[in-house]
Amino acid sequence: MELLSTPKNIEINNITCDSFRISWAMDKGDLERVTHYFIDLNKKENKNSNKFKHRDVPTKLVAKAVPLPMTVRGHWFLSPRTEYSVAVQTAVKQSDGEYLVSGWSETVEFCTGDYAKEHLAQLQEKAELIAGRMLRFSVFYRNQHKEYFQHVRLHCGNVMKPSLKDNSGSHGSPTSGMLHGIFFSCNTEFNTGQPPQDSPYGRYRFQIPAQRLFNPNTHLYFADFYCMYTAYHYVVLVLAPKGSAGDHFCQERLPQLDISCNKFLTCSVEDGDLVYRHAQDVILEVIYTEPIDLSLGVLGEISGHQLMSLSTANAKKDPSCKTCNISVGR
Repeated sequence: MELLSTPKNIEINNITCDSFRISWAMDKGDLERVTHYFIDLNKKENKNSNKFKHRDVPTKLVAKAVPLPMTVRGHWFLSPRTEYSVAVQTAVKQSDGEYLVSGWSETVEFCTGDYAKEHLAQLQEKAELIAGRMLRFSVFYRNQHKEYFQHVRLHCGNVMKPSLKDNSGSHGSPTSGMLHGIFFSCNTEFNTGQPPQDSPYGRYRFQIPAQRLFNPNTHLYFADFYCMYTAYHYVVLVLAPKGSAGDHFCQERLPQLDISCNKFLTCSVEDGDLVYRHAQDVILEVIYTEPIDLSLGVLGEISGHQLMSLSTANAKKDPSCKTCNISVGR
């Protein structure tokens, strides 16, 4: 039997967090003969990857020949925001069950995308199941080291400026490394109704009245749901003043929440006053997208401990947790 030509001019497009479309050119005479495609997919080695983790096994896919381009989809071997290399081979299945194969094509590299809104909506639904009842609160707070606030006063005109979100949380979160903001907390202790006296981020705490950040002129977005191999679960929310750059970023990428009726963080009018509530059973991480002047709040020192084990800085999500993981693409 005549040899098959080697596939060439590989093209990849329509890339999502768990799929891509691929096409290539082959000799006209092969189009009617080819019965199968072999696809060699490899995750690129990350220089910062865990050296003690087993290496990812290359994925060899076998597909019956279909008109090109073809879609490759699979959450079990494709991860969001991950670099891959791919090569293809064509084959003819012969009467004895053996394959006549072409040479391997050149290798092409690509990177998968972030979670789309529908994937974040799945995460949101999972988070709603464990959010618990709503507790009242009155302030947002931000803990940092003394040096941080000294720097803000001396070099930033007394204004805390948004910084780029780190890579903590879900690997496919569209906010990681993309959204600028300032992290705040709002969880309170059940028995006191006040913010806890412990923090993983520093002994100095800036407190600001809730209405300064969260009011009817603010949009609220769901951004992530994750845990770090612990019983604690975190929900990431974004507060963005309407019409701001942060608001435009979130409108395109994140599910928007009704500020007066959702399972995580609410602002509602009761007897003419704004009343604030937060979910009891998840730890909320609230990103505010605009600069904040320290004069709008109060800075003080907490009396508790610095619980470093609870820090989420660049924290990696537990991929085995059934509570906060989704099967994207399903």
